[in-house]
Amino acid sequence: MAAPPASGETGGSGGAPTPRPRRDRELNRRKLLAAAREVFRDHGLKATLDDVARHAGLGVGTAYRHFPNKQALIDELVDDMFARVEEATREGAEDTDTWRGLTASLERVAELQALDRGLREVMLHSDRTASAGLRHRHQIRQNVDLVVDRAKKQGVLRADAEPWDLVMIQQMLAAVTERSGQPDLWRRYLRLLLDGLRADPRRTQPLPGADYGKRFDVPEPNWIDPPQPETAGPHPPRG
Repeated sequence: MAAPPASGETGGSGGAPTPRPRRDRELNRRKLLAAAREVFRDHGLKATLDDVARHAGLGVGTAYRHFPNKQALIDELVDDMFARVEEATREGAEDTDTWRGLTASLERVAELQALDRGLREVMLHSDRTASAGLRHRHQIRQNVDLVVDRAKKQGVLRADAEPWDLVMIQQMLAAVTERSGQPDLWRRYLRLLLDGLRADPRRTQPLPGADYGKRFDVPEPNWIDPPQPETAGPHPPRG
């Protein structure tokens, strides 16, 4: 009696091939997602689906069988990114010390942004991925609303602060990393911003990294020097 055909072989003369095991297809999908996280983390959203397939060690055709285009792959990764942001805000909202929870969640998300170029680009250009991560964004908003409300009630957050202030702070910190190229420079500005959020601004802390500013040049135009008054007339060019 003949042995049954192995998986992937024909079932005899005229027989249809046995379907490829589903686990192989799922394994390739996981490889693509893992490769995409690394590629977009290091090179941003400009990387192509071909780049991802090559990094995963798979053929381009395999990549397109799983994802019809790069945007579909980005959307799935963005959903994963927002899941990590949701976890950070949830832990912050659950902390009984609301100031610690608020600052820890801001710091954790900023760290994620600093290490993941793709996430920074999503934060700074959310119009590119407007439909992705929606199931997490609602919960993130609730978590931020909760921690802001509790911090105000405990008297540690200034009364005029709003939840969207925290969102803007995250975008500012992402921009610091993107413009400076310094992965830790955001910590200095987070400390400055947190001191401004305190209900009692006298309770400040020393700024970390006083030498960060010495390690990168401010690009032109020079936004550091105040503009000259219009009444002063034209001034001679700088040497």
